[in-house]
Amino acid sequence: METEEKPWSVMGEEGGERRLKKRKRNEENDPEDQKQEQGNEEEEVVARDPLDVFGRDIMVMILSNLDARSVALSLLVSRAWHGVASSDRLWSSKCEELWHGKAHIPRASQARGLSKLAAYSISVMDGKRTRIMKDDLCDHVWEFHFNKAAPEYWRNLDPYWKGTGPLMRRYFHPDGSQTADPGDKVWGGHECCYSVVTSVVGEGKIRVHYVRINRWPRMFVSRNQDWSWEMSNCLYCYTSVPDADKKGGTGPLRSPCVNISPQTFGR
Repeated sequence: METEEKPWSVMGEEGGERRLKKRKRNEENDPEDQKQEQGNEEEEVVARDPLDVFGRDIMVMILSNLDARSVALSLLVSRAWHGVASSDRLWSSKCEELWHGKAHIPRASQARGLSKLAAYSISVMDGKRTRIMKDDLCDHVWEFHFNKAAPEYWRNLDPYWKGTGPLMRRYFHPDGSQTADPGDKVWGGHECCYSVVTSVVGEGKIRVHYVRINRWPRMFVSRNQDWSWEMSNCLYCYTSVPDADKKGGTGPLRSPCVNISPQTFGR
């Protein structure tokens, strides 16, 4: 006598019965209840903190592949995330990336005991600084050349225009004096002094800022993308010589107010 094979015979009779009963219950349940149950399951999955799942070391590895602004955003997630995202291990490499190819490294970012996150933030803000200080003038060596508007006699003595050798160099000193290399034909051994003039209006906004050599026309100051300085007027131009390898950095020691936020690191 032939018997009809039950659909759960492959899995076993008891297992098949349980499966059919579960399917029947699901069919009888209200669709809204099913959606709510699925939503609760999704919430349980989403609620798991990646830091708890992967651990501190792996999260540092993950964050190290993000750009600085994204890492800065992760500082705001929680106290635990802040502890991971602010680690020196993570920001040391970010600082090296930031400083690569820069003409000058801010002295304020090299202070002993400073966290790498703070060093990065200070470096970014200092790189945007356009107000030159006496420390900047004295710390750097400056290349000097005449502009096209200068008298032809001066330009004929200038290697920049003649292409006869390296550019002339100038040196600023803390006592307010300026000197040149021995044998500089343009310099001529005359006495020279400089002054930095800054006029500030309400809320610290700079109205005018310039550097003047003796009584020559004022030189207006600008900053290049590699953080080098440039000072120029209608007659001549000064450009700071890169010295990123200078131990302890350059520029003023007093750091600007460090407000570590995603806006600090740009868009």
